[in-house]
Amino acid sequence: MNQILQTISNIGIVPVIAIDDASKAVPLAHALAAGGLPAAEVTFRTAAAEDAIRAISREVPDMLVGAGTVLTREQLDRALDAGAQFIVSPGFNPDMVKYGLSKGALMLPGTATGGEMEQAMALGLEVVKFFPAEQNGGIAKIKALAGPYKTLKWMPTGGGKTKNLMDYLTFDQIAACGGTWMVKKELIENEKWDEITRICREAVKTMLGFSIHHVGINCENEAEAETTAKTLCSLFGLEYKPGNSSIFAGTSVECMKHPYLGAKGHIAIGTNSVDRAIYHLARQGVAFDEATRKTDAKGATKAIYLKDELCGFAIHLVKR
Repeated sequence: MNQILQTISNIGIVPVIAIDDASKAVPLAHALAAGGLPAAEVTFRTAAAEDAIRAISREVPDMLVGAGTVLTREQLDRALDAGAQFIVSPGFNPDMVKYGLSKGALMLPGTATGGEMEQAMALGLEVVKFFPAEQNGGIAKIKALAGPYKTLKWMPTGGGKTKNLMDYLTFDQIAACGGTWMVKKELIENEKWDEITRICREAVKTMLGFSIHHVGINCENEAEAETTAKTLCSLFGLEYKPGNSSIFAGTSVECMKHPYLGAKGHIAIGTNSVDRAIYHLARQGVAFDEATRKTDAKGATKAIYLKDELCGFAIHLVKR
Protein backbone atom coordinates (compact mmCIF):
# COMPACT_ATOMS: atom_id res chain seq x y z
CA MET A 1 0.00 0.00 0.00
CA ASN A 2 1.08 3.57 -0.71
CA GLN A 3 2.91 4.98 2.35
CA ILE A 4 0.49 7.88 2.83
CA LEU A 5 -2.44 5.48 2.58
CA GLN A 6 -0.75 3.24 5.14
CA THR A 7 -0.38 6.19 7.51
CA ILE A 8 -4.03 7.11 7.01
CA SER A 9 -4.98 3.51 7.79
CA ASN A 10 -2.80 3.47 10.92
CA ILE A 11 -4.31 6.73 12.18
CA GLY A 12 -7.73 5.25 11.47
CA ILE A 13 -9.81 8.44 11.59
CA VAL A 14 -9.44 11.48 9.32
CA PRO A 15 -11.11 14.68 10.59
CA VAL A 16 -12.85 16.57 7.78
CA ILE A 17 -12.49 20.32 8.30
CA ALA A 18 -14.37 23.29 6.86
CA ILE A 19 -12.51 26.33 8.17
CA ASP A 20 -13.39 29.97 7.51
CA ASP A 21 -10.36 31.58 9.17
CA ALA A 22 -6.95 30.29 8.11
CA SER A 23 -5.35 31.80 11.22
CA LYS A 24 -7.09 29.08 13.25
CA ALA A 25 -5.68 26.23 11.15
CA VAL A 26 -2.46 25.72 13.10
CA PRO A 27 -3.98 25.66 16.62
CA LEU A 28 -6.67 23.35 15.24
CA ALA A 29 -4.01 21.02 13.84
CA HIS A 30 -2.24 20.97 17.21
CA ALA A 31 -5.54 20.17 18.95
CA LEU A 32 -6.19 17.25 16.61
CA ALA A 33 -2.67 15.88 16.99
CA ALA A 34 -2.87 16.20 20.79
CA GLY A 35 -6.01 14.08 20.65
CA GLY A 36 -4.25 11.36 18.69
CA LEU A 37 -5.39 12.30 15.19
CA PRO A 38 -2.48 13.90 13.29
CA ALA A 39 -4.44 14.08 10.03
CA ALA A 40 -6.90 16.45 8.42
CA GLU A 41 -8.89 16.75 5.22
CA VAL A 42 -9.36 20.49 4.68
CA THR A 43 -12.30 21.01 2.36
CA PHE A 44 -12.45 23.54 -0.44
CA ARG A 45 -15.94 24.50 0.67
CA THR A 46 -14.47 27.71 2.10
CA ALA A 47 -12.20 30.40 0.72
CA ALA A 48 -9.70 29.81 3.52
CA ALA A 49 -8.93 26.20 2.53
CA GLU A 50 -5.78 26.85 0.50
CA ASP A 51 -4.21 29.12 3.11
CA ALA A 52 -5.17 26.69 5.88
CA ILE A 53 -3.48 23.78 4.10
CA ARG A 54 -0.37 25.89 3.48
CA ALA A 55 -0.18 26.98 7.12
CA ILE A 56 -0.54 23.43 8.47
CA SER A 57 1.99 22.05 5.97
CA ARG A 58 4.58 24.65 6.96
CA GLU A 59 4.03 24.92 10.71
CA VAL A 60 2.86 21.41 11.68
CA PRO A 61 5.04 19.18 9.47
CA ASP A 62 4.11 15.99 11.35
CA MET A 63 0.46 16.53 10.39
CA LEU A 64 -0.86 14.59 7.40
CA VAL A 65 -2.94 17.18 5.57
CA GLY A 66 -5.07 16.69 2.48
CA ALA A 67 -7.60 18.67 0.48
CA GLY A 68 -11.27 17.75 0.28
CA THR A 69 -14.21 18.74 -1.94
CA VAL A 70 -11.77 19.21 -4.81
CA LEU A 71 -13.97 19.62 -7.89
CA THR A 72 -11.80 21.37 -10.51
CA ARG A 73 -8.30 21.18 -11.93
CA GLU A 74 -7.64 24.68 -10.65
CA GLN A 75 -8.53 23.66 -7.09
CA LEU A 76 -6.38 20.56 -7.36
CA ASP A 77 -3.38 22.57 -8.55
CA ARG A 78 -3.83 25.07 -5.72
CA ALA A 79 -4.16 22.29 -3.16
CA LEU A 80 -0.98 20.56 -4.29
CA ASP A 81 0.90 23.86 -4.40
CA ALA A 82 -0.21 24.53 -0.81
CA GLY A 83 1.19 21.19 0.33
CA ALA A 84 -1.80 18.81 0.25
CA GLN A 85 -0.62 15.20 0.51
CA PHE A 86 -3.86 13.65 -0.70
CA ILE A 87 -6.86 14.81 -2.71
CA VAL A 88 -10.45 13.90 -1.86
CA SER A 89 -13.58 14.57 -3.89
CA PRO A 90 -17.24 13.97 -3.07
CA GLY A 91 -17.91 12.09 -6.31
CA PHE A 92 -16.14 10.14 -9.02
CA ASN A 93 -14.98 12.18 -12.01
CA PRO A 94 -12.65 10.05 -14.18
CA ASP A 95 -11.12 13.10 -15.86
CA MET A 96 -10.26 14.67 -12.50
CA VAL A 97 -8.79 11.41 -11.20
CA LYS A 98 -6.64 11.04 -14.31
CA TYR A 99 -5.50 14.65 -14.06
CA GLY A 100 -4.58 14.23 -10.40
CA LEU A 101 -2.67 11.03 -11.11
CA SER A 102 -0.77 12.80 -13.91
CA LYS A 103 0.34 15.32 -11.28
CA GLY A 104 1.51 12.55 -8.97
CA ALA A 105 -1.34 13.19 -6.51
CA LEU A 106 -2.82 10.56 -4.22
CA MET A 107 -6.47 10.54 -5.27
CA LEU A 108 -9.37 9.47 -3.05
CA PRO A 109 -12.50 10.07 -5.11
CA GLY A 110 -15.97 9.63 -3.70
CA THR A 111 -17.88 6.55 -4.83
CA ALA A 112 -21.29 5.11 -4.06
CA THR A 113 -21.86 2.43 -6.74
CA GLY A 114 -20.10 -0.65 -8.03
CA GLY A 115 -19.65 0.99 -11.42
CA GLU A 116 -17.76 3.92 -9.93
CA MET A 117 -15.63 1.59 -7.85
CA GLU A 118 -14.72 -0.55 -10.88
CA GLN A 119 -13.66 2.55 -12.80
CA ALA A 120 -11.51 3.63 -9.87
CA MET A 121 -9.88 0.21 -9.69
CA ALA A 122 -9.24 0.31 -13.45
CA LEU A 123 -7.28 3.52 -12.86
CA GLY A 124 -5.14 1.76 -10.27
CA LEU A 125 -6.67 3.20 -7.11
CA GLU A 126 -6.28 1.16 -3.91
CA VAL A 127 -8.63 3.16 -1.70
CA VAL A 128 -11.74 5.19 -2.50
CA LYS A 129 -14.03 7.34 -0.41
CA PHE A 130 -17.55 5.99 0.22
CA PHE A 131 -19.83 9.01 0.43
CA PRO A 132 -22.21 9.80 1.97
CA ALA A 133 -21.67 6.61 3.91
CA GLU A 134 -24.70 6.29 6.19
CA GLN A 135 -27.14 7.60 3.57
CA ASN A 136 -25.81 5.09 1.03
CA GLY A 137 -26.34 2.00 3.18
CA GLY A 138 -23.37 2.21 5.53
CA ILE A 139 -21.23 -0.77 6.40
CA ALA A 140 -23.90 -3.24 5.23
CA LYS A 141 -23.58 -1.96 1.67
CA ILE A 142 -19.78 -1.93 1.82
CA LYS A 143 -19.73 -5.55 2.97
CA ALA A 144 -22.10 -6.49 0.15
CA LEU A 145 -19.77 -4.81 -2.36
CA ALA A 146 -16.64 -6.29 -0.82
CA GLY A 147 -17.36 -9.74 -2.20
CA PRO A 148 -16.50 -8.93 -5.82
CA TYR A 149 -14.06 -6.14 -4.91
CA LYS A 150 -11.73 -7.97 -2.54
CA THR A 151 -8.67 -5.83 -3.31
CA LEU A 152 -10.40 -2.47 -2.82
CA LYS A 153 -10.50 -0.53 0.46
CA TRP A 154 -12.85 2.25 1.49
CA MET A 155 -12.74 5.45 3.54
CA PRO A 156 -16.41 5.94 4.51
CA THR A 157 -17.36 9.54 5.26
CA GLY A 158 -20.72 11.05 6.11
CA GLY A 159 -22.85 10.29 9.15
CA GLY A 160 -19.98 8.93 11.19
CA LYS A 161 -19.61 9.52 14.93
CA THR A 162 -17.86 7.87 17.85
CA LYS A 163 -20.81 5.57 18.63
CA ASN A 164 -20.91 3.96 15.16
CA LEU A 165 -17.18 4.17 14.42
CA MET A 166 -16.47 0.51 15.11
CA ASP A 167 -19.32 -0.64 12.86
CA TYR A 168 -16.93 0.35 10.09
CA LEU A 169 -13.42 -0.08 11.47
CA THR A 170 -13.86 -3.71 12.51
CA PHE A 171 -14.15 -4.61 8.81
CA ASP A 172 -10.69 -5.20 7.34
CA GLN A 173 -11.45 -3.52 3.99
CA ILE A 174 -12.02 -0.18 5.70
CA ALA A 175 -8.83 1.87 5.42
CA ALA A 176 -10.05 4.62 7.75
CA CYS A 177 -13.14 6.69 8.54
CA GLY A 178 -13.57 10.34 7.70
CA GLY A 179 -15.77 12.58 9.81
CA THR A 180 -16.66 16.03 11.02
CA TRP A 181 -18.03 15.23 14.48
CA MET A 182 -14.83 16.22 16.32
CA VAL A 183 -14.37 19.47 14.35
CA LYS A 184 -17.81 21.01 14.22
CA LYS A 185 -17.96 24.59 12.99
CA GLU A 186 -18.88 26.13 16.34
CA LEU A 187 -15.96 24.42 18.07
CA ILE A 188 -13.52 25.91 15.57
CA GLU A 189 -15.14 29.36 15.57
CA ASN A 190 -15.07 29.51 19.37
CA GLU A 191 -11.54 28.08 19.51
CA LYS A 192 -12.58 25.17 21.74
CA TRP A 193 -9.26 23.41 21.21
CA ASP A 194 -9.42 21.43 24.45
CA GLU A 195 -12.88 20.13 23.57
CA ILE A 196 -11.71 19.09 20.10
CA THR A 197 -8.77 17.26 21.69
CA ARG A 198 -11.13 15.53 24.15
CA ILE A 199 -13.46 14.33 21.39
CA CYS A 200 -10.51 13.05 19.38
CA ARG A 201 -9.13 11.14 22.36
CA GLU A 202 -12.53 9.58 22.97
CA ALA A 203 -12.71 8.46 19.34
CA VAL A 204 -9.18 7.00 19.42
CA LYS A 205 -9.96 5.20 22.70
CA THR A 206 -13.07 3.68 21.13
CA MET A 207 -11.18 2.72 17.98
CA LEU A 208 -8.36 0.94 19.82
CA GLY A 209 -10.61 -0.60 22.48
CA PHE A 210 -7.86 -1.63 24.89
CA SER A 211 -8.78 -4.19 27.57
CA ILE A 212 -7.05 -6.93 29.57
CA HIS A 213 -7.07 -10.04 27.39
CA HIS A 214 -5.23 -12.47 29.65
CA VAL A 215 -2.37 -12.73 32.11
CA GLY A 216 0.56 -15.11 31.52
CA ILE A 217 2.37 -16.81 34.41
CA ASN A 218 5.96 -17.95 33.90
CA CYS A 219 6.12 -21.48 35.32
CA GLU A 220 9.42 -23.27 35.79
CA ASN A 221 8.43 -26.31 33.71
CA GLU A 222 5.49 -28.14 32.16
CA ALA A 223 4.63 -29.96 35.38
CA GLU A 224 4.29 -26.68 37.30
CA ALA A 225 2.19 -25.23 34.49
CA GLU A 226 -0.14 -28.24 34.62
CA THR A 227 -0.48 -28.05 38.40
CA THR A 228 -1.11 -24.30 38.37
CA ALA A 229 -3.70 -24.48 35.61
CA LYS A 230 -5.50 -27.48 37.12
CA THR A 231 -5.63 -25.82 40.52
CA LEU A 232 -7.18 -22.66 39.09
CA CYS A 233 -9.65 -24.70 37.06
CA SER A 234 -10.63 -26.81 40.08
CA LEU A 235 -11.07 -23.83 42.39
CA PHE A 236 -13.01 -21.60 40.05
CA GLY A 237 -14.68 -23.96 37.59
CA LEU A 238 -12.54 -22.84 34.65
CA GLU A 239 -11.97 -24.84 31.49
CA TYR A 240 -8.58 -26.58 31.21
CA LYS A 241 -7.08 -25.85 27.77
CA PRO A 242 -3.65 -27.42 27.10
CA GLY A 243 -1.54 -26.07 24.23
CA ASN A 244 1.93 -26.53 22.75
CA SER A 245 3.77 -23.95 24.85
CA SER A 246 1.24 -23.12 27.55
CA ILE A 247 -1.93 -24.18 29.30
CA PHE A 248 -4.91 -21.89 29.72
CA ALA A 249 -7.12 -21.89 32.77
CA GLY A 250 -10.28 -20.50 31.23
CA THR A 251 -9.55 -17.64 28.87
CA SER A 252 -7.86 -15.21 31.26
CA VAL A 253 -4.86 -17.07 32.71
CA GLU A 254 -2.08 -18.60 30.60
CA CYS A 255 0.38 -20.87 32.41
CA MET A 256 3.63 -20.98 30.44
CA LYS A 257 5.31 -24.39 30.31
CA HIS A 258 8.70 -22.67 30.38
CA PRO A 259 9.65 -19.09 31.35
CA TYR A 260 9.13 -16.67 28.47
CA LEU A 261 9.32 -12.88 28.21
CA GLY A 262 8.93 -10.95 31.44
CA ALA A 263 10.57 -11.83 34.72
CA LYS A 264 7.20 -12.83 36.19
CA GLY A 265 5.18 -13.39 33.03
CA HIS A 266 3.20 -11.23 30.67
CA ILE A 267 0.02 -9.18 30.47
CA ALA A 268 -1.81 -9.45 27.16
CA ILE A 269 -3.76 -6.34 26.15
CA GLY A 270 -6.49 -6.93 23.61
CA THR A 271 -7.16 -4.34 20.93
CA ASN A 272 -9.39 -3.96 17.90
CA SER A 273 -6.35 -3.37 15.67
CA VAL A 274 -2.78 -4.18 16.66
CA ASP A 275 -1.33 -2.14 13.79
CA ARG A 276 -3.30 0.97 14.76
CA ALA A 277 -2.37 0.40 18.40
CA ILE A 278 1.32 0.21 17.47
CA TYR A 279 1.06 3.48 15.55
CA HIS A 280 -0.74 5.38 18.30
CA LEU A 281 1.42 4.02 21.13
CA ALA A 282 4.61 4.74 19.15
CA ARG A 283 3.51 8.40 18.96
CA GLN A 284 3.69 8.34 22.76
CA GLY A 285 7.25 7.01 22.69
CA VAL A 286 6.47 3.31 23.20
CA ALA A 287 8.99 0.93 21.58
CA PHE A 288 8.19 -2.57 20.33
CA ASP A 289 10.15 -5.82 20.08
CA GLU A 290 9.95 -6.48 16.34
CA ALA A 291 11.27 -10.03 16.79
CA THR A 292 7.97 -10.90 18.51
CA ARG A 293 5.67 -9.55 15.80
CA LYS A 294 3.21 -12.13 14.43
CA THR A 295 1.08 -11.49 11.35
CA ASP A 296 -1.94 -13.10 9.76
CA ALA A 297 -2.33 -14.33 6.18
CA LYS A 298 -3.13 -10.79 4.99
CA GLY A 299 -0.05 -9.30 6.62
CA ALA A 300 -1.89 -7.57 9.48
CA THR A 301 -0.18 -7.74 12.86
CA LYS A 302 -2.01 -10.01 15.29
CA ALA A 303 0.45 -9.90 18.21
CA ILE A 304 3.58 -8.08 19.37
CA TYR A 305 5.42 -7.37 22.65
CA LEU A 306 6.49 -3.98 23.94
CA LYS A 307 10.21 -3.69 24.62
CA ASP A 308 9.91 -2.57 28.22
CA GLU A 309 8.56 -4.59 31.13
CA LEU A 310 6.18 -3.27 33.76
CA CYS A 311 6.79 -4.49 37.35
CA GLY A 312 8.40 -7.64 35.99
CA PHE A 313 5.68 -8.31 33.40
CA ALA A 314 6.14 -8.12 29.65
CA ILE A 315 3.30 -6.34 27.85
CA HIS A 316 1.80 -8.09 24.89
CA LEU A 317 -0.65 -6.60 22.36
CA VAL A 318 -3.02 -9.10 20.81
CA LYS A 319 -5.81 -8.79 18.25
CA ARG A 320 -9.16 -9.22 19.92
